Amino acid sequence: MKLLSIMAIPPFTTLLFLIVLLQASCFADSQSFIGVNYGQVADNLPPPSATAKLLQSTSIEKVRLYGSDPAIISALANTGIGIVIGAANGDIPALANDPNFAKNWVNTNVVPFYPSSKIILITVGNEVMTSGDHNLMTQLLPAMQNMQNALNAMSLGGKIKVSSVHSMAVLKSSEPPSSGSFDPSFGDLMKGILGFNDATGSPFAINPYPYFAYRSDPRPETLAFCLFQPNAGRLDTNTNIKYTNMFDAQVDAVRSALNSFGFKNVEIVVAETGWPYKGDSNEVGPSIENAKAYNGNLIAHLRSMVGTPLMPGKSVDTYLFALYDEDLKPGPASERAFGLFKTDLSMNYDVGLSKSSQAPAAPKTPVAPSPKTPVAPTPKPDNATWCIPKDGVSDAQLQANLDYACGQGINCQPIQPGGACYVPNTVASHAAYAMNLFYQNSDRSPLNCDFSQTATVSSNNPSYGGCVYPSGAS
Repeated sequence: MKLLSIMAIPPFTTLLFLIVLLQASCFADSQSFIGVNYGQVADNLPPPSATAKLLQSTSIEKVRLYGSDPAIISALANTGIGIVIGAANGDIPALANDPNFAKNWVNTNVVPFYPSSKIILITVGNEVMTSGDHNLMTQLLPAMQNMQNALNAMSLGGKIKVSSVHSMAVLKSSEPPSSGSFDPSFGDLMKGILGFNDATGSPFAINPYPYFAYRSDPRPETLAFCLFQPNAGRLDTNTNIKYTNMFDAQVDAVRSALNSFGFKNVEIVVAETGWPYKGDSNEVGPSIENAKAYNGNLIAHLRSMVGTPLMPGKSVDTYLFALYDEDLKPGPASERAFGLFKTDLSMNYDVGLSKSSQAPAAPKTPVAPSPKTPVAPTPKPDNATWCIPKDGVSDAQLQANLDYACGQGINCQPIQPGGACYVPNTVASHAAYAMNLFYQNSDRSPLNCDFSQTATVSSNNPSYGGCVYPSGAS
């Protein structure tokens, strides 16, 4: 890339240019927290090479495999896509009891492919702690240790992490989030695993599913809470934090549980989360609309970088479930309908993962922003109206409004780095723009400027500087 000489640019403009350039580069890298699960319980999956090309056309930068299929690992070589590979539950006894088995596993599944294939994490087992198999549970930590030792022997220990994936059922309590705690029946075993995570810098991987929370409490207000849609929120009376979505509440419950065991530095990775787009007639929750709302709003929430109330300012690495439908999975129809993409590589529904639809506007040579300077007074049509937030609305509610609006397919690029309305970079400013755009794109119906009674229709133009709020007026 040819760098622009900044010597001839005035000092203020130079500083502003560097800030915008840094913001744009951060956004370009910011998709690294979006991953996807690549399950293979199917007989109609496309070739791995086709899947690799599909992934490169999206903002997905990490893929989780449940096994270690060499064809897939090879197909992802030189793509820059991070790869999580897995050792099956059935491998745990041998891994735990035979260090040579672990060395052979690494020699077979890692060494031939790394570093061309960007393997970043090995998961030993899936939801072992809630499997009910006590022998497997007690062997999990030794298996992880032997896998780590095998990596260390190949000088890969600092480059590839080792962990295991857990169900939310490892928690005894998750509501309110501040009361999050591990089931005491797993106490010593869980402390050993967390001690390993802490010592090696590996993440605690968890599978939160707001879908299952809604299925057990199918009220309209629960659905809105689970789908990141405007809702009254749920107050954690211990912390006085109001949660506006189930995802944040579940992840913060895990954070509280980790903190209660003294592992405040162990990071969380969401290894699975998703929503089915169809199901059997007696299943509550599966639909195209709900799946698109959940995954689309989750992606918008992650991209906002607001984080969770207990982990603000950053997004947890999150692996969406799943890349494709798996037609051989047993159980209700919903189990075979979590795929974001069809096996012909077309979308089941669009959640804004395509690079062509989500690439941020290229930053132009910046002009000093003047966010408080009103737009030059131009005559406005008599029927021009805008949707603006009411005074006193919390940032948490505004963030929920922002996530919802941008998740409905509107163009939120102007409030992304380099966009005309990115500055001031505040939740309030970004939410105001997105809420108005949603209102304008919804035929300016007052019902679409409600946002749980946090917004109102106004005839005052909120545009400023180079940031123009659409009015939809003729």
